Amino acid sequence: MARPLLFTGALLVDPASGRSGPGAVLVRDGTIADVAWGHVPAAPEGAETISCGGHVLAPGLVDMRAFVGEPGAEHRETLKSAGEAAAAGGVTTLISMPDTNPVVDDPAIVDYLLRRAADTSLVHIHPAAAITRRLAGREMTELGLLQEAGAVAFTDGAAAIADAGVMRRALTYAGDLGALLMPHLAEPSLVGRGVMNEGELASRLGLAGIPREAETVMLERDLRLVRLTGARYHAAMISCADSVEIIRRAKQDGLAVTCGVSVNNLALNENDVGHYRTFCKLSPPLRHEDDRQAVIAGLAEGVIDVVVSDHNPQDVETKRLPFAEAADGAVGIETLLSASLRLVADGHLSLPGLLRALSWRPAEILALPMGRLAPGAPADLVLFDPDEPYVLDKRALRSRSKNSPFDEARLAGRVRRTVVAGRIVHDLDAVAPARAA
Repeated sequence: MARPLLFTGALLVDPASGRSGPGAVLVRDGTIADVAWGHVPAAPEGAETISCGGHVLAPGLVDMRAFVGEPGAEHRETLKSAGEAAAAGGVTTLISMPDTNPVVDDPAIVDYLLRRAADTSLVHIHPAAAITRRLAGREMTELGLLQEAGAVAFTDGAAAIADAGVMRRALTYAGDLGALLMPHLAEPSLVGRGVMNEGELASRLGLAGIPREAETVMLERDLRLVRLTGARYHAAMISCADSVEIIRRAKQDGLAVTCGVSVNNLALNENDVGHYRTFCKLSPPLRHEDDRQAVIAGLAEGVIDVVVSDHNPQDVETKRLPFAEAADGAVGIETLLSASLRLVADGHLSLPGLLRALSWRPAEILALPMGRLAPGAPADLVLFDPDEPYVLDKRALRSRSKNSPFDEARLAGRVRRTVVAGRIVHDLDAVAPARAA
């Protein structure tokens, strides 16, 4: 086992309780042994003492939506490179999407991913399995067998399930299993050839638009099916004001509904597309500023439960194209925390409130033990300086792909150390981090 670690002089933030204040944390045998608010416990023999210099010490981030190329697209990303990027960004647990090659629609592939991640990744990686075979939206997968193999949730990744009958059957089976469905909301016939938010700016740029109704029509349909089946449902990402209101009503009606939002839709709007910046071509698209403000308000209110990176690595061959032809997606694991901290700096959220959406709430939705700063909790921690400024250089990203919408942006929030299962897997001051066993 790793030697005990004693973190002293930290600003502790426990998103599960909302408590924050100075203190120290003792880590031993992969778990949090003690949390001392306002004083320093005695260091056990052989412990390494780490002075935090007043920086924030909190549970590691849990990212519910990350596309990892392995298997089949290792040139875009591997479990190893995704783990390195996650560790550098303070993400200690990530949920990988099933749209790989082959698709994660068989228990053997779930088992392979779990074994491969344990061997190569610095952080915890849990696979989400497909709802339908080959992500085709027609035939359900064996949800029960996939869940037994280790799938923590079910989604068709970036593919939407257009057939309402298939979605109803999936929700019915998921309800019997206690499984979580977290579909992508993009009604295909309304998306059509759209490539950015529908509106005046799209018209000026001569680009086909994607209306908000492509999201809200599918969300309304799914929630009616949730009411019919009684299943748990997580809207993977919402992006507009109407969706916030739809989720609010569903929660008020007592439905077992949660939802997420991409950090891109919190920090950016359609104007960031600028002069056809393909790094800002995303799904859901960047929306109008009014929508951005609405989802920020929804997050602050608690209508939106989690913030995700929507990490989607693309290589130059798929991004260095005319905007309408470029692939959707952006890398985001490494910048998830610093981009989200803009909301704290602007006064929209408290730091405990933000960390709740980045760690404790996603862990709770997925029934994982992470996200708490309490004795007995897993020692998955992030130590960061929320005020340290930097300019993002995409060449310094650990991801194999460099398609960041925040390239050359001014950000704040440096991750100093990341701890997974009691081992330091990222140390900004070290030459190279050690891989977690």
